[in-house]
Amino acid sequence: MKLLNTYGVFGIIRLAIDLFLTQIDSIVCFKSSIRLIRRPVYIRGRKCIKIGNNFTSGVGLRLDAFPKQMKPCLIIGDNVEVNDYVHIGAINSVLIGNNVLIASKVFISDHNHGYYGNSGKHDNPLTTIPKYRELSSAPVVIEDNVWIGEFVSVLPGVTIGKGSIIGSMSVVTHDIPPASIAVGTPAKVIKTFRTDILKWEKA
Repeated sequence: MKLLNTYGVFGIIRLAIDLFLTQIDSIVCFKSSIRLIRRPVYIRGRKCIKIGNNFTSGVGLRLDAFPKQMKPCLIIGDNVEVNDYVHIGAINSVLIGNNVLIASKVFISDHNHGYYGNSGKHDNPLTTIPKYRELSSAPVVIEDNVWIGEFVSVLPGVTIGKGSIIGSMSVVTHDIPPASIAVGTPAKVIKTFRTDILKWEKA
């Protein structure tokens, strides 16, 4: 009865279909015990994506993996839950740890179209069309127990430390240390968790 009140008749039918298709994905595609992938889902480069056990997604999940060499470049740990319309793109390395919670409409990418000075190389925006610019990349690591809020963007070269929280609508452009709360554009640490007194304190 609780299920009926939560989803309604058509919602239960849709959930049953998603559960059935998820079981096929678990066995055929990902070789892991996935909990639920809600449809529609858009996955490109499936052979280069590794998903851990007990993975759950909302609708509209988009995973893109296009490494230069055919090996896993998008690796998701166990007990990860992502909500609606999350987009994760990898050409180099995106590693997501265990027990990570990702809210809706989050964008995570290890690459950009073009070079803009970080490597000493520069693309001329007046003469090069964006889609034809060479892709630049740097690894992204999201460690265990991280919680990422709604509308967050995580950009190339970033590590988010264990147990950290990223506030809604933040843009993560640099590393966030473990056990921190970071917000804003670019995201800045506003609180850290002190393990000696088991309390959050302003940074």
